[in-house]
Amino acid sequence: MPNFPFIRHAAGAALAACALAGLSSCAYNEELGRSQLAIIPASQMSSLGATAWADVNKKEKVSTDPKYVSRLNRVAPKILRAAGENPRNWDYRVFDSKQLNAFALPGNHFAVYTGLMDLMANDDQLATVIGHEVGHVRANHGGERVSQQLGTNFALGAAQQAIGAGSQTGQAALGALGVGAQYGVLLPFSRKHELEADRLGVIYMNRAGYDPNEALKFWTKMSAAGGAKPPEFASTHPSDATRIEQIRDVIATLPPRGR
Repeated sequence: MPNFPFIRHAAGAALAACALAGLSSCAYNEELGRSQLAIIPASQMSSLGATAWADVNKKEKVSTDPKYVSRLNRVAPKILRAAGENPRNWDYRVFDSKQLNAFALPGNHFAVYTGLMDLMANDDQLATVIGHEVGHVRANHGGERVSQQLGTNFALGAAQQAIGAGSQTGQAALGALGVGAQYGVLLPFSRKHELEADRLGVIYMNRAGYDPNEALKFWTKMSAAGGAKPPEFASTHPSDATRIEQIRDVIATLPPRGR
């Protein structure tokens, strides 16, 4: 057998990562029906989310236009109550930007951009996006994502120490491990998170009395507006086709809408 020392050391790094996972905890998420890696406590994630929320509010222009704000204030509480949340415990707002964007942060924060709201034909499509963002928070995707990143960084750091960063072989091995970590662990989980948030969002909007079929129309519209995109295997988001197909499957399982 050829002697490839960097393979042995990379295997040692993998064992080190397993040791880290053993020191952390896995929490079962009822809504997702699966366990999640939880290195960072929920209280600390909320604190990190609050810090990030304060920072982004300094950088972005908050919209006071009733055209957008009244819509958000009309739809968001209904989605939050449908998700089992108290709207008073959440902070949400509209940012004045042409970006087709929305985001959520741990600690019950989310924002929708005016550019994205301009693309929406009705409140049902706004409910699609709000449900998706609330789903991310309810699913603790932020905490899981940070835990994955910490685990990956630990493995890469262990590999670098074992191999020796100065050697040509060591650099090659680190490069291979880095690519494997990015495309084999982090990005697929991110796509999984997006699909989970889609599923939860459709469930919430249906409970709130919004038409889940509008989610299909919204994502089809987003697909047309998206332009060139990276292939799904190298993207942090699922392909539009994958997303739309799953939403159709979820809609088929939903009970009649409430109002």
